[in-house]
Amino acid sequence: MKKKFLLFMATASLMIATAASAASRSGIVTLDVDLSAQESGNETKLWVPYPVTDRNQKISDIRISGDYGASGVYTDAANGTSILYAQWPANAKSRKLSFSFAAERQEIRQTNLPTKEPKWNRADYADYLKPTSLGPIDGEVKKKADDITKGKKTVLAKARAIYDWCCNNMYRDPNTVGCGKGDVCSLLKKPGGKCTDISSVFIALCRAAGVPAREVFSIRLGKKAEEDITIYQHCWAEFFLPGYGWVTADPADLRKAMLVEKLEQNDPKTKTYQEYFWGGIDAYRVVFATGRDVLLNPPQAGTPLNTFGYPYAEVGGKAIDFYQPKSFVYRYGFKEK
Repeated sequence: MKKKFLLFMATASLMIATAASAASRSGIVTLDVDLSAQESGNETKLWVPYPVTDRNQKISDIRISGDYGASGVYTDAANGTSILYAQWPANAKSRKLSFSFAAERQEIRQTNLPTKEPKWNRADYADYLKPTSLGPIDGEVKKKADDITKGKKTVLAKARAIYDWCCNNMYRDPNTVGCGKGDVCSLLKKPGGKCTDISSVFIALCRAAGVPAREVFSIRLGKKAEEDITIYQHCWAEFFLPGYGWVTADPADLRKAMLVEKLEQNDPKTKTYQEYFWGGIDAYRVVFATGRDVLLNPPQAGTPLNTFGYPYAEVGGKAIDFYQPKSFVYRYGFKEK
């Protein structure tokens, strides 16, 4: 079953954004979780990414139901990510939760970025210049970042050089499980992966070059009137541009478009995508979370999560593999509003 599920993940229809994408997208997203197949006799805990309203998305009509014993909405202190938490007692025979929300998402187009860089205090962005467990900023990563950004003096110039390098040298590997782990050192040796992999390399290289950067985790909204979006998780990057703010960069979707449409590097359409995803992302995505090495709230029993783009659960203090559909049953659905 697991093999078939992963094959489905690798070959499912891909959501490719273009410059012609809709400027906005809205609908109802519903998550249904069923952990009833887990062995009884152990306390069960579930953490789910909980989207909130920001300048590019509006979240409303939130509905939560289930047979849990306790639940609440909490915040990850380090990253500010909101978390829906539910808990079932050890003697629970059924462990189900339903979570739905209305989402209105706007396309982002950041063009004519300022090239003049004002003075800025790097200490204010220290959290976005640090290494992570799978994203070091020294050694080979620092060496590669210095090579890519040689002669570049500004944050914008460095970030653009790193973005172009990722677009031109990395590739999408459809055999990667899920969104990828984002193991930067391994990826510099074999630069193939999915969205978390490609974004992680961009972020680590940026940080090594002194450019504040972070990842954004989301789920893509369906393009059909009603659609199963369970495997539509996506990750992209942002870097901080002094005097402007956070700028989006999504080299992973450029490489996805190239794979799906069989585009070569010198194809004019590739150039169009590459320019679009520099400061632009489509409206078919709802932000869930940010951050790596995540300590959940309430804290999980296991080690910090590499990423928090998927629901996470523990039974008796042991993590459940969310790629195992028989034991960790959940489904995301989308319906046009």
